[in-house]
Amino acid sequence: MASVGATPGRTPQGPGPREASASFPSPAPVPDPREAEEEEEEEPAEIHLCVLWNSGYLGIAYYDTSDSTIYFMPDAPDHESLKLLQRVLDEIDPQSVVTSAKQDENMTRFLGKLASQEHREPKRPEIILLPSVDFGLEISKQRLLSGNYSFIPDSMTATEKILFLSSIIPFDCLLTVRALGGLLKFMGRRRIGVELEDYNVSIPILGFKKFALTHLVSIDQDTYSVLQIFKSEPHPSVYKVASGLKEGLSLFGILNRCRCKWGEKLLRLWFTRPTQDLEELNSRLDVIQFFLLPQNLDMAQMLHRLLGHIKNVPLILKRMKLSHTKVSDWQVLYKTVYSALGLRDACRSLPQSIQLFRDIAQEFSDDLHHIASLIGKVVDFEGSLAENRFTVLPNIDPEIDEKKRRLTGLPSFLTEVARKELENLDPRIPSCSVIYIPLIGFLLCIPRLPSMVETSDFEIEGLDFMFLSEEKLHYRSARTKELDALLGDLHCDIRDQETLLMYQLQCQVLARAAVLTRVLDLASRLDVLLALASAARDYGYSRPRYSPRLLGVRIQNGRHPLMELCARTFVPNSAECGGYKGRVKVITGPNSSGKSVYLKQVGLITFMALVGSFVPAEEAEIGAVDAIFTRIHSCESISLGLSTFMIDLNQVAKAVNNATERSLVLIDEFGKGTNTVDGLALLAAVIRHWLALGPTCPHIFVATNFLSLIQLQLLPQGPLVQYLTMETCEDGNDLVFFYQVCEGVANASHASHTAAQAGLPEKLIARGKEVSDLICSGEPIKPVKELLKEKQMENCQMLVDKFLKLDLEDPSLDLDIFMSQEVLPAAATIL
Repeated sequence: MASVGATPGRTPQGPGPREASASFPSPAPVPDPREAEEEEEEEPAEIHLCVLWNSGYLGIAYYDTSDSTIYFMPDAPDHESLKLLQRVLDEIDPQSVVTSAKQDENMTRFLGKLASQEHREPKRPEIILLPSVDFGLEISKQRLLSGNYSFIPDSMTATEKILFLSSIIPFDCLLTVRALGGLLKFMGRRRIGVELEDYNVSIPILGFKKFALTHLVSIDQDTYSVLQIFKSEPHPSVYKVASGLKEGLSLFGILNRCRCKWGEKLLRLWFTRPTQDLEELNSRLDVIQFFLLPQNLDMAQMLHRLLGHIKNVPLILKRMKLSHTKVSDWQVLYKTVYSALGLRDACRSLPQSIQLFRDIAQEFSDDLHHIASLIGKVVDFEGSLAENRFTVLPNIDPEIDEKKRRLTGLPSFLTEVARKELENLDPRIPSCSVIYIPLIGFLLCIPRLPSMVETSDFEIEGLDFMFLSEEKLHYRSARTKELDALLGDLHCDIRDQETLLMYQLQCQVLARAAVLTRVLDLASRLDVLLALASAARDYGYSRPRYSPRLLGVRIQNGRHPLMELCARTFVPNSAECGGYKGRVKVITGPNSSGKSVYLKQVGLITFMALVGSFVPAEEAEIGAVDAIFTRIHSCESISLGLSTFMIDLNQVAKAVNNATERSLVLIDEFGKGTNTVDGLALLAAVIRHWLALGPTCPHIFVATNFLSLIQLQLLPQGPLVQYLTMETCEDGNDLVFFYQVCEGVANASHASHTAAQAGLPEKLIARGKEVSDLICSGEPIKPVKELLKEKQMENCQMLVDKFLKLDLEDPSLDLDIFMSQEVLPAAATIL
C-alpha cells in the first residue's frame, strides 16, 4: 500500500502541530540471487505404466511425472512367463500398472503374482483394469492425434501434426499404439499432475520418447546388492529423515561425480541397463579416453563447470505449460541456456570424429540463442526478485513504461493533492495523506480524533467513509474519485500487462521445447562421461576391449574398485574364463584369504565394462556376456517368509534355470546353510549339472570350504574344471595370507587360525582341533578328562552341601526319599 501525506503552510488549530508524511511500505526482502538460482522443487516422481499382452507380444508405455514425458517400447516378443515385462517393472518401479480387463491366463497369473508381492519396496504397484473398449485401435489413434502437446507448434495444420507425430510414434506397432491410448485415457481420468487444476487445463506432455531393452545384460537385484553396485543407507542429517536414504559405499557412489541432477539420473539408468551393444560401449569409451589425455584436462574442467548450471528444464517447462512459472525459473532457464551455448561453442573446437561432440555442436541450434536473447532482453531479474513476481525491463512496452513512470511519480504528485485536501478539511484535523491501494484505488487518510467515538462521528461532509484501520480513517473524496478515473488501477494494470508479456514469452520457449529437451539429453550424457573420466583418472583405471568371439572374460591384474579404497595395500589378481577349458573354476582356501573379494572383483570389472566405463585392471577383454548371476550373500528379509537356506536355493535356482553359455555365475559358500553332507551333495549336483552341458556350460566361479568336494572326487575329471586356491604360508603357528590366486587345492581350511583372530579362548580352539582330528581319523570322540573331573567335583560339592543342610533331628525327615531323589541321581554323574 502506497501512502503520501503533506503539511500545509498555515498554522493549524488543534492539539498539536499539523504534520504531513510520505511513506511507502518496504519492499519484500530480496532473496539471494544464488539461492533463487539454485531453487528447484523436488516433486515426488510418479510413474504410471500401461501394458498390453497379445499373441506373444508386449506393448508398453509409461508416463514419468519427473519430466512430463511419455515413454513407449515398440511391440516386443516375450515369453509366456513375461520375463521382459518383469524386467521393465524392476527397472522403472511404477506406482500403477494399467491394463485391459480382458486378458489371457498368462497375464492374469502375472498380475496376481505382482499384486501379492508384499515385500516389494517401497510398495507394490496398484493394478488398474480398464474396459477393453478403452484400448481400441482407432480410438487410441484418435486420442494420440487430438492431444494438446506443447512441443508441436500451433501453426501446424492437422495434416502436418499427423505427419509430425508419425515420425515419433510407430503407428505400425499396434499394441504400442493401443497401450498409448489406454495410458492417455487413464491419465485423463486420474488427472495426473493437474489434480487441483481446472478441468480445462490439460495434462502436461512435453514429449514422446522410445525406450528399448534389447542387447541388455540380465542382472537381478540380488547381484546389485551383493556386488555393492548400489547401496542405500540412512541419511545422517536430521533434516532429511523424511526423505530417507543416501548412497553409501558403492560402485555408483564412487563413480557418481555428475554435476547436474539429470547426469546422475542417466548414470543410474546406465547402471540398471548394462548393454552388449559394442558400438554404444565404444562410443562412451572414446569420450572418456579423450578427456583422460593430459592436454584435455582444462577443457574437461571447464565443461564440468558449465554442466553445473544445467538445471531441471522439464520441471520449468511443466510449470510454463500450467502457467505456474516462478521468478527463479526464468533465472535458472537463462543460466541453463547460456551454459548450453557455452557447451556448444566448446564442443565445436573438439574433434568432430567423436559422435557426442558432433551432436552437441550441431543440435544445440540457434534456437537456444534466441531463447536466451529473449529472456535477457525482456526479464528484469533484479526487479522480479525484489517484487517476487515477473517484471519486464524498460523499453519493452511503451505503455508499461508510461504507467510505471506515473506510479514512480505518485509520491510527489500525491503530496500536492494531500496539501490541497488538507486546506478544505476541518482545522482540528492535524494531518492527512492520500494513499493508493491496488484493487481499491486512491483514498484520503486522516488520523482518528479523540472526539470520534461512534461510527456516526466518522461522517465528514463531502467525504465518503470507507473503513477504519490502525486508528486511521479512510475516505473517498471528489479528488480521489477523479484520480481513479484519470490514472486507473496502475498497479494491477502493470501487473496484467507484464503477465501477458510473460505468457507470450512462455509460448516462445515452449515452441522450442524440443531443443531444450535435446540439450538435457546430450548434456547429461556428457556429464556422465566426464564423471567416469574423472574417476578413471583418479583411480588409475584402463580401457577394456570387447571381443564378440570370446565367450567369457580375461582380466589381467584386476582390482576390486571398492576394496582397494579401503585397504592399505591391495593385491591384484588375474582371471580368465574364455574358451572351452576351465569354464568351471573351483576356488578353495582358508577363511579370510580373499575368495569372496576375488569373486566380486571379477563381477564388478565385468559390470563396469558393460556400462561403458574404464575398469580397475591393467588389461581387460570382455566377451559376449549376456547375464551375471550370483550366490554370495543371503539377502534375508522377514517379509519374504523364507529361511536363509531357502533364499540361497532360490538364488542358485535362478542361475541353473536361466544361465547360458555366455553367462557369468559367481557362487560363494553355497550349501553351508544346511547339514554338511546335504549341502556338499547339493553343491556337487549343481556343478555336475553344468558340467554335463559340455561346451554350452556357463562361466562359473565357485568358492567353497568343502574340501571333501575334491578329496572325495565328487566332480568328474576333465578340461572343463580348473581348481584354484588362495596362496598362503605357515610361519610357525601363524598363517600368512598372500591374497594371490594360483592353481591348486587348499589342504586345510585353517579354521583354528581364523577362530584365534576372532578372539576365541585358546582352550576352545585346541579342543576344536582335537575333535576335528578325531573325526578325520575316524576315531571316537571322548570327553575331555580335566573337564570331566571338574564337573564331578562340582556335583560332589553340591551333594555334600545339600546333606549338611538336613536337620537329622526333624521327625518328619525321610532319608529314604533323600537317597532316592538326590544321592542316587547324583551318583550316576559322579561315578
